[in-house]
Amino acid sequence: MPIDIQLDKVLVAKKKRSKELAEEIGITEQNLSILKTGKAKALRFSTLEALCRALECQPGDLLKFSPD
Repeated sequence: MPIDIQLDKVLVAKKKRSKELAEEIGITEQNLSILKTGKAKALRFSTLEALCRALECQPGDLLKFSPD
């Protein structure tokens, strides 16, 4: 998939744990793990907004386009 989710890098930079983030934005740890590993087929704008608010970042910090 040409869009990579950089969530793991942002979590490290912000010194936040996955469990803490999942609780803060209201999703399960399992769903957050699916996002982190790049196995997600879709990402709701509401989830992206919650991630950006919790991590104090921009959508571009979380998403990276890598052409095939």
